Parts: sequence; C-alpha cells; structure tokens
Amino acid sequence: MGEALAPIRGKVTIATKLHLYSSENLEQQIENRLDASLKRLRTDYVDVYYQHRNEAGVPPEEVAGIMGKLIQKGKIRGWGQSMTTAKEIRRANAVTPLSAVQSEYSMMERMFEKEIIPACEELGIGFVAFSPMASGFLSGKYQKTDIYAGDDVRRVITRFAPENVEANQLLLAMLQTFAEQKHATPSQISLAWMLHKYSFVVPIPGMRKEDRLKENFGAAEIALTESEFAEIEKALSNIVIHGNRTDEDIAKLRALN
Repeated sequence: MGEALAPIRGKVTIATKLHLYSSENLEQQIENRLDASLKRLRTDYVDVYYQHRNEAGVPPEEVAGIMGKLIQKGKIRGWGQSMTTAKEIRRANAVTPLSAVQSEYSMMERMFEKEIIPACEELGIGFVAFSPMASGFLSGKYQKTDIYAGDDVRRVITRFAPENVEANQLLLAMLQTFAEQKHATPSQISLAWMLHKYSFVVPIPGMRKEDRLKENFGAAEIALTESEFAEIEKALSNIVIHGNRTDEDIAKLRALN
C-alpha cells in the first residue's frame, strides 16, 4: 500500500492503495484497511482509493460495489484500479464509475497504449502514469557502470543492466537533441511528450530532492508544437527498447531483501 499526495492537473489529491490478498470478509477487509490509512494520514477521507493489482482474483464488480458504499459514506471521493486490465476496468466501471487507473507508462513502457489508455479515454477515466521517466532512466543520469543496492528497484529492472543501458543510448540521444532545441532537460521533454499526447494522463514522477521537484514541474511550461510532437513519435517508432520493469523483477527484489 502506498499513500501519497498526487498532482492531478492543477490540484493536489490524497490517494492511497489497497492490496487485497484474499477475498475473505471482503467489505470489512477493505473498510478496515481504509480506516487504518485515514488514521495514518490524519484525515477523514481520501480523494482516490486504489485497488493495487488483483492478485487475489476478486471479481471487480464486488470491489466496485464496496467502493460505491465508501463513496456514499464520504470516506472516499472516488476510486481506481492499478495495474489492471481493460476487461476489469469495464466490469468495475459498470458498477461504480472509476475516477482513475494507475499503471506504469513512459517512453520506455508503452504497452498500455494498446488497450488500457484507449479504454480510459472512452469511459472518461483519468490515467495516472507512475514511473513516467522509467525509474529515472530517461533523465540520462545513469551509467552502465552504476551499481544498485538494498531496496533500490533499479537493482532488478532489466533496463538498468549494463548491456541495456548501452543499447538504449539511442533513446537518450534523441531526448537530448530535443532538450537542447527546447532549452529543457531530457526529463522535461519526456514529461512534456506525455502531457501533450493525452489530456487525461497525469504523470507522477518520483522525486526526493527540491531541484528535481522544480525540474519536473517545469515540464508543464514546455509546449511542444504538433510538428515537434510528431517528430518525437516518429523517432520513438524507430527505436527498439531494451529491458523493462516486470512483476517478476519486483518479486526478485523482495526475495533479495
């Protein structure tokens, strides 16, 4: 479960996640977990309550019905799904409309453009993109000689393997070219591309330092022209991405720790 303040197109929302490990006492389980989050957050409601993955195989209609009750009680303003499928989105949305779907999305991970993002656009659901800079890879600040330790997720994400860092230099070179043209940074170009492409997609880049915060927010001030956006899209279509981030990667990290 993660709890965070997330920027949603000009406002700040309080969001938290629920990870269901079983379908037993479902309604009580969901509300009890929410109450614990509310206590930690020192608030009486959250804006978005996400179900994080559906590893327990709980029918999405059941979760949606319970989320509807929590909305009626005023404990949540809306709800969402994370790392879900287009089928589950449609089934859940038919019971209690979804506010948002959160999944990984970046120039390096675009699988959700096939079904998930189009479904969100059709149904009027916001899409929240986590890891929009591919765990920092798109900043261009990481080298193939870098070593990761502890709970650093880059320790197991295959795009950070030395051979893949080298193979993905074409992507970084493209970003650097556009960054120089727009007097921006590669990170800002990657975010500006996403903001230009979809009006309902909100990137939530991770940041730990004030200068990174300023850099990321600065991406909102970068306006790509249609021709610039088309040029980036064309370049991306000709670049093969090496390595990715998978559930298996994350499972490996948990096992190592």
